Amino acid sequence: MKNQAIKIKLSFITGLKPVVLSELASNSEFCILEENDDSVYVEFNEKSLHRSKSLRSVARAYVVVNDSKYHPSYLYNHKSILGDLVSIVTDENKGCFNSFKIYCAGSDSSEVRGIARYVEETYSIPESEDADLKIHIIKPEEIWEIGVQITPRPLSVRDYRVLNMPGAMDPTIAYAANSLCDLEKFESYLNIFSGSGTLLIEAGQCYPNLKKLIGFDNDKKHLSLSIQNIKQAGLIKKVEVKELNIFDKPDLGKFDVIASDLPFGMTIGKNENLNDLYKVFIEYSENVLKPSGRVLIYTSEHQIIEGIIKKSKFKVTKSLELKFMSSVNAYLRPKIIVCEL
Repeated sequence: MKNQAIKIKLSFITGLKPVVLSELASNSEFCILEENDDSVYVEFNEKSLHRSKSLRSVARAYVVVNDSKYHPSYLYNHKSILGDLVSIVTDENKGCFNSFKIYCAGSDSSEVRGIARYVEETYSIPESEDADLKIHIIKPEEIWEIGVQITPRPLSVRDYRVLNMPGAMDPTIAYAANSLCDLEKFESYLNIFSGSGTLLIEAGQCYPNLKKLIGFDNDKKHLSLSIQNIKQAGLIKKVEVKELNIFDKPDLGKFDVIASDLPFGMTIGKNENLNDLYKVFIEYSENVLKPSGRVLIYTSEHQIIEGIIKKSKFKVTKSLELKFMSSVNAYLRPKIIVCEL
């Protein structure tokens, strides 16, 4: 198989396409071949393969080939097509893979079972349900796609995540949200309802110009987890988190950027009212934000917050609506909203 037929597929959360394209445009290694709502295909070469592993707005990256004839029966008789992709990925990540899994409709068919035996025997990697070498054979539209994920874990699984907190913000969304705020222009950043610290960490790692990074939350468990994550990220001397309640209107000074993954649904207390909570957040932000600053909001309850913003001193300058499947297999459609005074 000629290298020209191989492409890199970058998958992301639906709605983040403008951020992904912006990140790709800032890297000369990438040449875009095709754009979709939840994926982009770029030219494959050694530099683009290596650089793909450090993209922050992308959830998963694969090496892929596409052809109308690449159905399982054809691959069973031409196993080297898949073998070439597996070799690229295993050579790039030597010794990183402990097992593999093939994702394919009809995965119990004799053809797919034969392909699995080939991978196991050729690469001395066992097959497992909980695998880190992920292979897919799919037909999303009229053409078959064969792909191998280029990293053992999705790109969205950051090394700083010590533990996963239920409802924690996806790091690719946090990166995207921060990227919409022109953070390179500012020095101070306040994260209200800081949770596990994802927004703070993504800001601290990507924008060294930020000198003052503070977050607060009124949940001790969230604060404890965020401190562990911040320490793992190497930012313990740069990022500060405090146990505070927004209803107390804490005096922390003025900030260039105020960011928040606003509580909603099961993440709020039984006696809390979302409308009241969001009103207090906006009122507090009006008093704490510097005149030329930004307020960054992420919430599934965007109708509530948008109604409150309309009655405030803020105007919405940027907005992205996302769509993805939750852990309970229900679609969420949250929004990233950026406001200015």
